[in-house]
Amino acid sequence: MNKNKTNWVAVLTMIFLFGMVAFVTNLAAPIGVIWKYQPGIEGSNTWGMMGNMMNFLAYLFMGLPAGKLLSKVGYKKTTLAGVGIGFVGVLIQYLSGRVAVGSFIGALPANFFIYLLGAFVCGFSVCLLNTVVNPMLNLLGGGGNRGNQLVQIGGTFNSLTGTLTPMLVGSLIGTVTKSTAMTDVDLVLYIAMGVFAATFVVLSFVPFVEPEQESSNVKVKELFKYKHLVFGVCAIFCYVGVEVGTPSILNMYLSDTSAKGGGLNPETAAAVAGFVAGTYWFLMLVGRFVSSFISGKVSSRTQLTVCSAAAIALVICSMFVTNVPSSMPVFTGSGFEVVQVPLTAVLLVLCGLCTSVMWGAIFNLSVEGLAKYSALASGLFMTMVVGGGVLPLIQGAVADATAYMTSYWVVVAGFAYICWFALMGSRIRK
Repeated sequence: MNKNKTNWVAVLTMIFLFGMVAFVTNLAAPIGVIWKYQPGIEGSNTWGMMGNMMNFLAYLFMGLPAGKLLSKVGYKKTTLAGVGIGFVGVLIQYLSGRVAVGSFIGALPANFFIYLLGAFVCGFSVCLLNTVVNPMLNLLGGGGNRGNQLVQIGGTFNSLTGTLTPMLVGSLIGTVTKSTAMTDVDLVLYIAMGVFAATFVVLSFVPFVEPEQESSNVKVKELFKYKHLVFGVCAIFCYVGVEVGTPSILNMYLSDTSAKGGGLNPETAAAVAGFVAGTYWFLMLVGRFVSSFISGKVSSRTQLTVCSAAAIALVICSMFVTNVPSSMPVFTGSGFEVVQVPLTAVLLVLCGLCTSVMWGAIFNLSVEGLAKYSALASGLFMTMVVGGGVLPLIQGAVADATAYMTSYWVVVAGFAYICWFALMGSRIRK
């Protein structure tokens, strides 16, 4: 590829795919609010988070195979596979609102299992796309500063779609009742399927120059001799878990109109909750933007230590101010207005600034000194993204057994481990 001539069709396609990763992933939590109130599930946060769990569970099975597939068939075919699988996954979720409605398997709605299958298939898609998009944008930019710039632009669009998804779903749901169904969010699913279909067609005709890939006989078990990498993999598991769990359970808390919930107006609770959760992802966007300017002067260890400590303080404070009112501008479904939300919500949303820098910092500290093992370590990291399904599921179970805010001790534990990793676990041991 001529480095002086940028293939803008391919660049824009990759940026849209970067956004679709967050768009599809962030559908799980707000759609979980719909399933939470279906007959047979009856307000269970654990079952409400099961779609999110299935989405991230796919990473456990696909993380390392995705890297091997990329090496075997190349970037373009891997991308096409990811896009095609993504379309199928969203289609299955769409069908869950129309197939086997009113039927039950045991105590649970039969169409709920169709939805879970769709969420699992979507997980395979975003895992494949995550494996491809970053290096492909770098390639299209010709590497160096230009390549990194395109990656940053893609990351910004990723955060933007992650911000808008819960807002859009929340505004479509409106008032959550037992009659609320998957068909209420058809618009979101149409958008997702349309983008996947258009992207597949465009990609089929866009010429890509495949980067050269080095063959390696490195085995996974060889990675475990690097203790800082092992600790880092555990830190990524915790990070994705708390990154997803913090806004997801907050969304369920605010949209819950029972005595356990956030005490919002039942008619607008889902929309307000979606906007509050979206604000968390927006602050992640802001944090990433700011970090791009300071990372050259402030070390990854310092950023990770400060942000994890601040996150611990914010979450602990949030658990003790549930009865303190606060105000923030939210989209209620018909327009913007300032509404009252618990101060708890404001503090948890601020955690988005803290989590924004964590993935890059953890990855940077974990692969330091790995040399030829770095590529395989990246696949291992992708596998541990499953933490984004496991920890929120545990948090949902704790919320069911006790209270929403009590469940945030799970988040505190995750941030505490990340802080320990920054201070101690990330140091290279000879």
